[in-house]
Amino acid sequence: MNYLHRLLCSSAKWREVVQHYALPWTLEQIDLGSEVLEIGPGYGAATEVLQRQVKHLVCVESDRRLADRLRHKFNGHVAVQCENATAMSLPGESFEAVACFSMLHHVRSASLQDKLFAEVARVLKPGGVFVGTDGLPGRSTKLLHLFDTMVLVDPDALPRRLTVAGFENVQVDVNRYAFRFRAWKPRSSPSHLA
Repeated sequence: MNYLHRLLCSSAKWREVVQHYALPWTLEQIDLGSEVLEIGPGYGAATEVLQRQVKHLVCVESDRRLADRLRHKFNGHVAVQCENATAMSLPGESFEAVACFSMLHHVRSASLQDKLFAEVARVLKPGGVFVGTDGLPGRSTKLLHLFDTMVLVDPDALPRRLTVAGFENVQVDVNRYAFRFRAWKPRSSPSHLA
């Protein structure tokens, strides 16, 4: 992230936006269960809320500096792993839910985003849910990401991409500022794959 982006994402204003708007909208009518993975927590605005709502929270953050900061901030109450979410060391079928908030556009290509989706499907338990939110194109989005990674996800194409990754019942909703998605891992493998 560039300097301006880091400044925004570490601010009290951003924490308020995430905690009071993005998170409640994304998690509306969703039961995360007790074993949850958050991908790309950054400065931990969503993590602050999630760690109070679930029994066991694991975060995967690729930026070593941010991962160390999260470990210090949550002091053992959240397990933080510094690794890339496109190739996680976590065992398969470990989590009831996986969440990500405003981070997908930081993944360097659409093909790596698809790899991330497949990894999420791998670590989710059957019947588990993948939830998240991300931004839409706009002038402020472009300015904020100047000299920074910005690979926006097309909300119209997302259902197909998540289905290819192994999800079903994909839901995508769009508001003026962002989109949210929910997708479930099938409870059992199709018979032709078993």
